[in-house]
Amino acid sequence: MTQQDDGGNQEGPWGNDARPLIDVEDLIQKGRDWFKQNMGGGGPRTAIILVIIGLAGLGAWTAYYTVPSDSVAVVQRFGKYLKEVPPGLHFRLPLGIDTATIVPVKRQLKQEFGFTTPGTRDPYQGSQSRDGQRETEMVTGDLNAALVEWVVQYRISEPVKFLFEVREPSETLRYVSESVMREVVGDRTVDEVITIGRQEIEVEALTKMQALSTKYAMGISIDQVQLKNINPPRPVQESFNEVNQAQQEKEKLINEARRDYNKVIPLAEGEKDQRIREADGYRLKRINEAEGDVARFSALLAEYSKAPEVTRRRIYLETLQEVMPSIRSKIVVDEQTHGILPLLNLDTQKGDRP
Repeated sequence: MTQQDDGGNQEGPWGNDARPLIDVEDLIQKGRDWFKQNMGGGGPRTAIILVIIGLAGLGAWTAYYTVPSDSVAVVQRFGKYLKEVPPGLHFRLPLGIDTATIVPVKRQLKQEFGFTTPGTRDPYQGSQSRDGQRETEMVTGDLNAALVEWVVQYRISEPVKFLFEVREPSETLRYVSESVMREVVGDRTVDEVITIGRQEIEVEALTKMQALSTKYAMGISIDQVQLKNINPPRPVQESFNEVNQAQQEKEKLINEARRDYNKVIPLAEGEKDQRIREADGYRLKRINEAEGDVARFSALLAEYSKAPEVTRRRIYLETLQEVMPSIRSKIVVDEQTHGILPLLNLDTQKGDRP
């Protein structure tokens, strides 16, 4: 709920003034001095006129207000909700009859747990007014302790509910966020909280926080829950870091072994397949050659059976055709010649030998 002074000036829910404060006494004193100079002395009638003029000026000054572009104004008349007005210049009944509370519905707000951003104006954003160390101390599902820092980003979706349904909705949101985060962290081990379970924690916490905000009619829409720093308690932090480093070294060695395995095993498998294919090829080659020789011999045998003399003659000629081209010196001798030594000039043939 916003605060309003006697002059009718309104403030936003976090103290940002929609209008500058007015020094009413100074305004009346200046008007009275002006009347004394121009009307020649004071008296009861002069005082009444001054009061009337002062009230009229104050009423005219407080009869209008401006709503920023990222906000809406919730108007109350004598404390009762009247209407909700959009951004722009608006008018109201002066002198505190109507009050306008500025609510930034288009601005993304946030709450920080375990730390505080310097220069914040929202007293409920950070942990400066609370025990930030106590907020971050949580017990995990395996009975270990962890220091969890997180941020909740939200928007005001329903200004009327935000102002009137729950007292101190921003503080209530802090309690809801802390309760949900303790529940979610308590369902997981410390290793999951610190390492692999961060995203699951953020998603589950967002769902549960939004469900409770809707149940309590807080008029808040939660956009994101983001985990920041998660550490073990300070007395055991050094030991925990050593364990974590050892686990990382273990994972590194496992990954290196898998890399070598993936490098050597496929190569051996490829060589094995290559040897098998080469053996299959050689086997098929020998089988085909043997089957070809058998077929050729069978065909030759069939022809030989039909005409043995002709076939023998043809085989003899074919053999000579294969052998004769490789012989450089050829001597043809009659079959009736009994000796060739007296006829053979060895000196002449010596230079022709290979």
